[in-house]
Parts: sequence; C-alpha cells; structure tokens
Amino acid sequence: MTATDSSVAIVRAAARAASDKLALDIIALDVSDVLAITDIFFIASAPSERQVNAIVDGIEEELIKSGLRPVRREGRSGGRWVLLDYAEVVVHVQHEEDRIFYALERLWKDCPVVDLQLEAKDPSAKQETTAQPSDAAQQSDTAN
Repeated sequence: MTATDSSVAIVRAAARAASDKLALDIIALDVSDVLAITDIFFIASAPSERQVNAIVDGIEEELIKSGLRPVRREGRSGGRWVLLDYAEVVVHVQHEEDRIFYALERLWKDCPVVDLQLEAKDPSAKQETTAQPSDAAQQSDTAN
C-alpha cells in the first residue's frame, strides 16, 4: 500500500508553504505500509522557536485554502516541536536541535521518501550554477 494521491497533494502543498518560510531539511516519508493511522509524515526544521511557529503558520494558512484544518495540534506554545495532524498527513516542524535529538528520519528510515517536487530556492546554488560556465571559460583560457 502506498500513500494516496490526496495525501501526496496535501504534503506537497505543506512543503511549498514550509519552503516559502525558509524551513530546513524538508522531507516527507510514506509511512502508509507501517502505520494504519496516517499515510505520510512530513518533517521540517528551523533554527529558532519563532521560525518554527512561522513555518507552522504558513503551512496552516496554505492548507486552509484547500479547506483543510488540522484534526489535532500539539506543541504550539513551546515552539520546539509542533505537530499538525491532518489525518492523512502528520506534519512535524521541529527546532533543529530537537530534530537531531529525536531523529525521526532514523526511526522511519525504512519508509520511502515522497517526491515533494520542490524547486531549489537556495540563491547560492543559482550563483554556483551561473558561475560555473565562466569558471570553465577561464580554465580553458588558462590552458591555452
């Protein structure tokens, strides 16, 4: 059994919203084969409690546009690990220190990763891509 198309659509919307709020290490795991209660675990992290809450707000705002509200919400007041339960998808947004400590990816390492179809938004990656052709031209000039 694999995650449903609706679960994948939900998690991709959550991933885009999290990415827009600069979430780190975004991943989604298809846990449908090992858990009967949900299809996908979505995990993202942030370096501060304030950013954790901003990411959670962004995800909730995006999913409300589709008429989705969490069935359950945990950890909002602490801002270290917020869980949003959308039944088909469970969203975990963690402070990066808590993410390292609890290592959810390690616990669910046998589960397949869901393709979130996120575009690279790291400006440094774009700079490296545009810098490479000129570097290659300089190297060929130096070789001649």
